[in-house]
Amino acid sequence: MFWNKIFNYPSSTRTSINGARYYEINDTKLPSVTEILKATESEDKKESLLRWRQKVGDIEANRIMHVSSSRGTAMHKHIEDYLTGQTKLDLLSNDNEESLIMSRQIIEKGISKLDELWGAEITLSYPNLYAGTADASGIYNGKESIIDFKQSNKPKKREWIEDYFLQLSAYAMAHNKVYNTQICQGIILVCTPPPNILFQEFIVDGDEFIQYQEKFLKKVDQFNLLLKN
Repeated sequence: MFWNKIFNYPSSTRTSINGARYYEINDTKLPSVTEILKATESEDKKESLLRWRQKVGDIEANRIMHVSSSRGTAMHKHIEDYLTGQTKLDLLSNDNEESLIMSRQIIEKGISKLDELWGAEITLSYPNLYAGTADASGIYNGKESIIDFKQSNKPKKREWIEDYFLQLSAYAMAHNKVYNTQICQGIILVCTPPPNILFQEFIVDGDEFIQYQEKFLKKVDQFNLLLKN
């Protein structure tokens, strides 16, 4: 993998406005991609989450969410350190911590296909619309791509991860707009924790990727309408 630092990605700070998450970039505050998706999620999705919480109870639901969040944060840090050359793969192999095991799976089975890295944990913004942080950008299997790493408590089905694809489409549009790139695919690399370790790769490209971009822009309009109201 070749790290080609051809783009000057901006720094940013995160802030909250009326409880919503925003990015402040060059003195401009923009809503985050995840905040837009959360604010515009369907009633079915809200009800599904509520049913799950009622089934397992608030205490267990909060425990599961905390464990998942902490594990995901650690996994992202391990992968970022590997991508930026701060940690070698053989050093990641010397520990059996869950997040390290999952990191190795994603590195060995997914990131090994990354021919060229442009950046890791990069701030992206579409002027006057939104901003967010993508896990990585570069050339994946010969194509300009946006890549995100996910941890999951159980295997994913493609129909369950529409929000992931919307997230990638938003990042791709922002990158293409600002840096005049031709990112044409999004990559989701997922791993479940031990003992049932499973790596999954999901790719969205072509007309499907364009449809997700159009759908996300409609969500931006919906989000702005909610703010006005």
